[in-house]
Amino acid sequence: MSYKIAIVGPIPVDTIRTYKGETITKYGCVTHPAIALAKLLEGIGEVIPIANIHKKDSKPILDLLNNYGNINTNGVYSDKDLGTIIELNFIDQNNRLEKQTANMGPITPEDVAPFLDADCFVFVPITDFEIEIETLKYIKAHSNAKIIFDAHGPTTYVTEEGKRLRRYWDDRDEWLKYIDVLKMNLEESLCSWVDKDYSDEELYNEDSTEHLDAFAEYVLNTNVSTLYVTLDSRGCAAYTKDEGSVKKDFIHSVSVKDVIDTTGCGDSFAGGLAYGFAVHNDHIKAAHYANTLGALRTQGKGFDVFKSLVETEELISKHY
Repeated sequence: MSYKIAIVGPIPVDTIRTYKGETITKYGCVTHPAIALAKLLEGIGEVIPIANIHKKDSKPILDLLNNYGNINTNGVYSDKDLGTIIELNFIDQNNRLEKQTANMGPITPEDVAPFLDADCFVFVPITDFEIEIETLKYIKAHSNAKIIFDAHGPTTYVTEEGKRLRRYWDDRDEWLKYIDVLKMNLEESLCSWVDKDYSDEELYNEDSTEHLDAFAEYVLNTNVSTLYVTLDSRGCAAYTKDEGSVKKDFIHSVSVKDVIDTTGCGDSFAGGLAYGFAVHNDHIKAAHYANTLGALRTQGKGFDVFKSLVETEELISKHY
């Protein structure tokens, strides 16, 4: 069987200053899960990145993606000349200051229309304007694809000065009608549940987990069938419903000795979920692949951190 996974979001030019003082410049976001999935699906499936980019970035981005024979680049659009530029300054291993100096044109129904035969669409927006809700509605109306959605986008906005800040996801309920699998981190779960001003980072505790069970029950009473909340180096919590009752599973992380760069871990995690659902249709196995791709992402600066399916499953068998 041949699988098809579409990954929707920006391909930003990332300038990253790590917590160890190194500076890394590379293409980010969609590229991480696209290349990770290309390696997992080699010989058995196709990966379809869907993004708007700057014209000047078209050749280097396509050259990068075309290194992998099963990446279909027909959804990488440069005609609008609207791409993303991001600066990330890590304070420590997991926390960073963010600045955005160019904004991707939003992904519309027209952009995804050629790829409605995909097994799933993975949305990895990083800012609130990058995906139109009409795009999710269109997929639901014209495709049987599962929609996996990362809440990083709708819980983040950009100020006029380019500073990237957290916000409350005020139209959450409208979006949840069209999402099958929702993925977020702890900070984003707070921004999706507690309605207050998040522009002052001292106003909330991003390690708070007391709200998660009530939040999960609320989310699972919508169209969402599975909620994942990532817990940094600890792993992730997966919430599902079993005979009407909320079921919570904790899936511990894949341990790594040294963390070099955490940029793209969440995007890679989302890619792992897509593989697990598309190939196994199992939310626990999906978490195994997700945790593993997230851990692999930390192990270097480039895309060679991602492994073949055989190597990845060997790593999974060691930890699970």
